[in-house]
Amino acid sequence: MRVHSKPIAAALAALPLLAGAATAQDDPGKAEYMNACAACHGANGVGDGPLAELMTVPMPNLTQLSAANDGAFPMLSVIQVIDGRTGIRGHGYPMPVWGDRFKAEATAEIGEYAAELMVRGRVLSIAYFVESLQQ
Repeated sequence: MRVHSKPIAAALAALPLLAGAATAQDDPGKAEYMNACAACHGANGVGDGPLAELMTVPMPNLTQLSAANDGAFPMLSVIQVIDGRTGIRGHGYPMPVWGDRFKAEATAEIGEYAAELMVRGRVLSIAYFVESLQQ
């Protein structure tokens, strides 16, 4: 299997932008969250998104994850729930497996290996944003 360095280099160059801190107006984690999560979890993460009332399970209040974990943000657990490919699923299974969805979007464009790097960056950026919502 031949690996093309251009797509991999592009993916690696984008990772700091996806996972790093940005200004409030240009926060990639917030943008990812608003596109992938806010419809159910709400813009502020309290579980009041416009689709929450249609769900068969209650939406968790994402602002209380640290409080429920002795004050420490459960970063690995949050990443695993968002990604969904580890078998750890969020709130009873209706939550989309974002890892698969993000990878499917990127694989055709940049190849499988580079797509995996992009998926991890996108998931991590959402997790960092959720961490910023903690009360």
